[in-house]
Amino acid sequence: MNCLPHHLLDGPADGAPLILGPSLGTSLSVWEAQAAALSRTHRVLRFDLPGHGGSPAGLLPQDGSATVAGLAALVLRLADAQGWDRFGYAGISLGGAVGAHLAAHHPERVGALAMVCSSARFGDPAGWRERAALVRAEGTAALAPGAPGRWFTPAFAGSTAAAGTVADLCATDRAGYAACCDALAAYDLRGELHRIRASALVIGGRDDPATPPAHARELADSIPGATLLELPGASHLAPVEQPQPVIAALQAHFATHPYDDSRRAAGTAVRRAVLGEAHVDRAAERSTPFTAAFQDLITRYAWGEIWTRPGLDRRTRSCITLTALVAHGQLDELALHVGAAIRNGLTRDEIEEVLLQSAVYCGVPAANAAFATAQRVLAELDRTD
Repeated sequence: MNCLPHHLLDGPADGAPLILGPSLGTSLSVWEAQAAALSRTHRVLRFDLPGHGGSPAGLLPQDGSATVAGLAALVLRLADAQGWDRFGYAGISLGGAVGAHLAAHHPERVGALAMVCSSARFGDPAGWRERAALVRAEGTAALAPGAPGRWFTPAFAGSTAAAGTVADLCATDRAGYAACCDALAAYDLRGELHRIRASALVIGGRDDPATPPAHARELADSIPGATLLELPGASHLAPVEQPQPVIAALQAHFATHPYDDSRRAAGTAVRRAVLGEAHVDRAAERSTPFTAAFQDLITRYAWGEIWTRPGLDRRTRSCITLTALVAHGQLDELALHVGAAIRNGLTRDEIEEVLLQSAVYCGVPAANAAFATAQRVLAELDRTD
């Protein structure tokens, strides 16, 4: 099915992309306060889960086989429709699980991650299967009496905001809700949290009975470099109950860990121009979840930050790069950059001069190996011309 989830866009068109994922039984309005604040600097996309808000239930299979991976694929379709190769992501509960799956399995897409009142595993799968069966039989209204106690502290459960979220639950399509329960039953990312390389913030509510503080601590302990924030006086829907602390935490996190695509796009263009289309395509094809973050680092910083600077032209940068590679004996990289130097306009005579200069300052043995490598590359270029 090509249909996209229902979604709203806010903020400047050139703002850094940020996707907000909702929790089970709520609509995109659960992020209302945060979207208003974050959209001052970000291009914010909020979406509805299948069967929730304005999204059709049929976006997920109805036969019990729905997964968080399937929900993550819907988010990628939303990002692709906006032309976003890379984005920030924040999600509540099930929405946070979607973000964790994306960060673990598509690390090149998620630049910064925030998980709010979420978990790596949401309890016994049998409980979710039972809830799915109940909702399929009786509808989501059957869950309404217990929802305030699961979502909010007693002091907040009677508020107008709490009543609005319960109304969203009652309006949720039973098939879509049940399919999301199926996805939660099958979800267990505990063994894959170490794969997440995005800058991660974990927010937990100290009074959350659905995903208690121990769940947040497990996430923070297992995701490399993650930051943990525990909010007093907050239950499961902390963005609704404690909007300002959540806003402040998200603003700080997504400002401190920028993931803007501009450097990546510029770096990709320069990398292709200098190293050649074929080499960059091969590097992309060989990329794995293990190497994707490193490839992104090279593209954004080496190529997007340094090679794009106006202070030196590319010919000069090639001369410097060749010398550094000779000095460190990096012959494979030297071979790559001899071809790059030719593309950047250096002549063979100029490459020879660089290697002669390197012989004086880097040592004759290093230059000897460099000359052999360069001669081989130039001979290969002669054969292909």
